[in-house]
Amino acid sequence: MSRTILHVDLDAFFVSVELLDQPELRGKPVAVGGRIDQRGVISSASYEARKFGVRSALPTRTAFQVCPDLILLPARHDLYAQHSHHVMALLHEITPQIEQLSIDEAFLDITGTELRFGSAEQLAHYLHDRIRDELGLPCSIGVARNKLVAKIATEKAKPNNICLVAAGEEAAFLAPLPVRALWGVGPKTAEILKALGIETIGQIAQARSDVLASRVRTAAGWLGKRGADELIQRAQGLDESPVESERVTKQISQETTFVKDVREVTYVRATLLELSEGVGRHLREADLSARTIAIKLRYSDFTTFTRQTTLPQPTDIDQEIFATAWTLFEANWNKRAIRLIGVAGRQLSPAARQLDLFDSTDDRVERLTRTVDEIRHKYGTESLKRGSTLRK
Repeated sequence: MSRTILHVDLDAFFVSVELLDQPELRGKPVAVGGRIDQRGVISSASYEARKFGVRSALPTRTAFQVCPDLILLPARHDLYAQHSHHVMALLHEITPQIEQLSIDEAFLDITGTELRFGSAEQLAHYLHDRIRDELGLPCSIGVARNKLVAKIATEKAKPNNICLVAAGEEAAFLAPLPVRALWGVGPKTAEILKALGIETIGQIAQARSDVLASRVRTAAGWLGKRGADELIQRAQGLDESPVESERVTKQISQETTFVKDVREVTYVRATLLELSEGVGRHLREADLSARTIAIKLRYSDFTTFTRQTTLPQPTDIDQEIFATAWTLFEANWNKRAIRLIGVAGRQLSPAARQLDLFDSTDDRVERLTRTVDEIRHKYGTESLKRGSTLRK
């Protein structure tokens, strides 16, 4: 049975959410990101800002160099998560077969929804209109027979539009597009292909497998026969990967880059505690516990390493995460100035805490933790902080 896949991508999501509160900024170059004096980078940029070359991951300092009139807004991740939740809830009204790729992007397998919503094109317009009218957010939607082509169709539809690729037209749709539009083709691979005279996806589709296998190198190594065959198949618009409605989360982590490199122990300790609280909160929100706790350190010369330890039993409690992280830090820090520090919970499993039969302390700690979560959920993460996390 032929499938029908729909891909939804919320356009300039962080900025679009901010414009709901500040509509007077519409039509202006706006970006969400970190400040120049804090080694900030751009997280999201309006299409007006993108015309100047402002894009996500661009250093904020560079963004202002290419667009001096840029309006920079600080990120409000809790707010974006709320709006994302509303969008995903709307998508789940269509089908349970949803694979959420990120906070602003998802695949839907809409095979068999015709009796309720009509054709795939009608459903795409229905979703597009509801997200705009009910949530006030622009989005782009791609529709195709598989995930590969649906995602590329979404890029073709941007901004705020719909692109449908009819069954059997996948190869023709992809053929004129540049090779970088295809999954698995990065900038270095594109350079090698260009040296072979291959600049479009259609040319990949017509290429000889043995030539690609022996002459194309990717970040993972030589392409090889299997890799070459898969690349040609993708260029022909072939993709059988299913929509995975339950994606496995491998770890939950938090990290921060300091404004200035630091070696002050009390400051690092406060930061590590705050990061541990963030990891614990996200674990509880996902109903998960972590059996392994890891830290990440990056020094001023960009030397980076991670260390981890496995606990007797999984946890989602802030204090236990922090105690483990701090022990790892004390055992591995060599007194050098730190540029970045992070905490991660790994070996995740459904939350299930075993309390000591004769110790009510664990129960009190857990109840206190849940109460703090409720207050922060209602009033924001900054509404309640430990005194020991306050830093100069």
